[in-house]
Amino acid sequence: MKRTYNPSKKKRSRKHGFRSRMSTKKRQKVIKNRRKKGRANLSV
Repeated sequence: MKRTYNPSKKKRSRKHGFRSRMSTKKRQKVIKNRRKKGRANLSV
């Protein structure tokens, strides 16, 4: 059986990276909330 997590830096940054998160309004809200909470890492 194939494992579900097959790490790839490109795929990771495309789905969860900063540029991806800023691309739409709702994803920008994610960044905003993480800033508000004071997260050390906003995105991947």
